[in-house]
Amino acid sequence: MKTYLGVAFGMVAGMAIGGFTVQGLHAQGKKAYTVSELQVLDAKLAADVAPKVAAAQATAGGNNFKTGGGKITAMEGTAPERVAITEWQSLEKAQDFFKSKAWTDLGPEREKALKTVRRYVVEER
Repeated sequence: MKTYLGVAFGMVAGMAIGGFTVQGLHAQGKKAYTVSELQVLDAKLAADVAPKVAAAQATAGGNNFKTGGGKITAMEGTAPERVAITEWQSLEKAQDFFKSKAWTDLGPEREKALKTVRRYVVEER
């Protein structure tokens, strides 16, 4: 009888540990990446606003890949004038940033410097 109880207890404990492990892995989530295709309206203003945007993204948990202003080479189709890519811990974090006060407060300055051609977020598989 004691053997059966020991085996049963071991199975229950194993299932509980496995369940917590799987839950922990799911909690890690998938990273997301925002891609902004931009047109420069005023190069001097763009140079001034870029560090402010990067700082706001960092405060919100974003990792700016410092691609804004970098060399772009078209592989197929037409390349945009400027591309900015930022890594986020989740799709929700990216969406929250672009709805945040920090982002909207930068709006007037950004809009004088850069025109957003297209912006989208890509989530890891």
